[in-house]
Amino acid sequence: LGLLECCARCLIGAPFASLVATGLCFFGVALFCGCGHEALTGTEQLIETYFSKNYQDYEYLIDVILTRVWHPFARPQRVRHAQRGQRAGDCGRRGLARGACVLGEWKGTAAAPSGSGRHGTMEGGQESRICTPRQFVGITYVLTIIWLLVFACSAVPVYIYFNTWTTCQSIANPSKTTASIGTLCADARMYGVLPWNAFPGKVCGSNLLSICKTSEFQMTFHLFIAAFVGAAATLVSLLTFMIAATYNFAVLKLMGRGTKF
Repeated sequence: LGLLECCARCLIGAPFASLVATGLCFFGVALFCGCGHEALTGTEQLIETYFSKNYQDYEYLIDVILTRVWHPFARPQRVRHAQRGQRAGDCGRRGLARGACVLGEWKGTAAAPSGSGRHGTMEGGQESRICTPRQFVGITYVLTIIWLLVFACSAVPVYIYFNTWTTCQSIANPSKTTASIGTLCADARMYGVLPWNAFPGKVCGSNLLSICKTSEFQMTFHLFIAAFVGAAATLVSLLTFMIAATYNFAVLKLMGRGTKF
């Protein structure tokens, strides 16, 4: 066979939808983990500076969301940042493992010779595939459900920051609202970020407007939006995987051959 004909056969057998979804999955996971990590760090700094001077008010929030270790502020600063970087790296590695399973599924079915059977290539009597079809479908469904929850949770901080930004716009343009500027506030306690006994817990009027104009607030807001977009991209890729994997598994079961989507 000529080189051109061989390339044409390879391209025909390649699962383009799954390959595009794999790249989108890598992009979404990296964007979500990196931007989300930095956005949470910026949120911690905003809470420390403007909303609560008592660390005990937001200690549990920092432990769960940022470091997930007990008393993180009792450790050296460099250790805290190293732990947060490790969390972001773990998040990215889980995304890479997901992509490895996808590529392993393609290698074991689409790239297998027609005479090697429906279970992929055989080396020494054992399969060379990373994930079996049944495992691949199960992992895809579980991860899709998990990322659906992650996508919903990532919308919460975007909603909070958007409400705060909208309040600041009303303060900056008093003619567009009938309320007094002093009564326009951003209350972190209302969203469950801080307990109700936290002091001051809220910022109002011109003080809130000055916060919205800081680079920390603007950067954190945009980072949360980017993390939300990353979660959405990952969810779209997983939905594509789910459709393709379900179709492939049904074909393998009903027809006994590896037609690829």
